[in-house]
Amino acid sequence: MRLDVGRQAKRPSHNERMDTSIPVLTIDGPSGSGKGTISRLVAQQLGWHYLDSGALYRAVGVSAGWANLDLADPAALVRCAFDTEIRFRETPTGDLRIIVNGLDATDELRTETAGAAASAIAAIPEVRTALKERQRDFRCAPGLVADGRDMGTVIFPDASVKVFLTASADERAERRYKQLNGKGVPVTLAGLLREILARDARDAQRAVAPLRPAEDAVRIDTTGLGIDHVVDEVLALVGNRRGAQ
Repeated sequence: MRLDVGRQAKRPSHNERMDTSIPVLTIDGPSGSGKGTISRLVAQQLGWHYLDSGALYRAVGVSAGWANLDLADPAALVRCAFDTEIRFRETPTGDLRIIVNGLDATDELRTETAGAAASAIAAIPEVRTALKERQRDFRCAPGLVADGRDMGTVIFPDASVKVFLTASADERAERRYKQLNGKGVPVTLAGLLREILARDARDAQRAVAPLRPAEDAVRIDTTGLGIDHVVDEVLALVGNRRGAQ
């Protein structure tokens, strides 16, 4: 997997960013569907760049919280989206760390509070517009795996392969519970289930870029499936598309 960094880093040239010959695999889906884990593993297998679009929204939400900004103030949040420095850094052990304004905010970004803030911010059209080109900047050779909620519908509608992952709300809550409980974060399964259902509703009902599969996306229900099984299924889709070209 190749990691690119955010706003302050050197970006690809304009021509390279717009080169639609560079393949893109989009993996969209609701919270807890496994898209982050699957996307990173697939990117590692392919040797492609990786974009965690949700981390960008979470980073803006955390940055806004640090600055005590009002999440109901679109103008302030747009400025925050442009000004927030976001970098992805891979550790020697393969862990992905997210640096926000020079501080390691990885653990804070993974909290349900950050997720709720990201969901609220993502519903603001001006913020989505501000972050659109930052996301498209990640498209560079040899290819990109992009995970999020509107990667295949809005950000990379010309992606060569589109996947939409889902899972039952109960299983997604269980996954989050194990993940957060393992990190010592005090949460309850019932509370996580309520938050996931509420976020699903917000994401699906927002006026701009609602959560939905692209018309040409392959849907994979990960309920009860192991990670390796899903990774192999996604890699097979990429291989089939390459073979057909």
